[in-house]
Amino acid sequence: MDALLTALLGCLLGGIGDKSQLLALMLSARFRSDGAVIAGAALAVAANAALAAFAGALIGPMLGSQARLLFLALALLMLGGGMLWPVKQPDPLADWPTGPFLTSALGLFILGFGDGPQFLILGIAARTADPVLAGLGGALGMMAALIPAILLRDQLTRAISLRALRIGGAAIFLASGLGAAVSALGLID
Repeated sequence: MDALLTALLGCLLGGIGDKSQLLALMLSARFRSDGAVIAGAALAVAANAALAAFAGALIGPMLGSQARLLFLALALLMLGGGMLWPVKQPDPLADWPTGPFLTSALGLFILGFGDGPQFLILGIAARTADPVLAGLGGALGMMAALIPAILLRDQLTRAISLRALRIGGAAIFLASGLGAAVSALGLID
């Protein structure tokens, strides 16, 4: 259960104001077909989460306990550092000749491949040895970040300060990552 909740909350927080959320917002505004964009996003997110969870399941048994914790610490630190970095506008995929579902599915899959939340899912899956719950939690967390962007569009950015949320989230991830790294390296007894 720890893997599910950690991945859900981590991917939700890490996905706020991220380039995947911005692309989902652009596609939703362009196509005006929220259901198709949400369905495409769900497919992309599920595929990325499944790949990350599978990779975590493969890597986890090869590592010792401290190495798995250090791997998770690295994932947390990378996600936290990435949240401090300015987010570039993603390509709006305007020249893609596909419809809203396929454009959303392929565009968000490609954009999310190797992104911070996917790396976090991989780290959690390797650390907890529970890849199914890590993948499920990560997918639910990413969808919880994407759906409001798709449905609320302009109201979302006016209602909350994405920059403040990203800075706060980065602080949480960086502190958690440093704590995990210190523990994994045995620097504090």
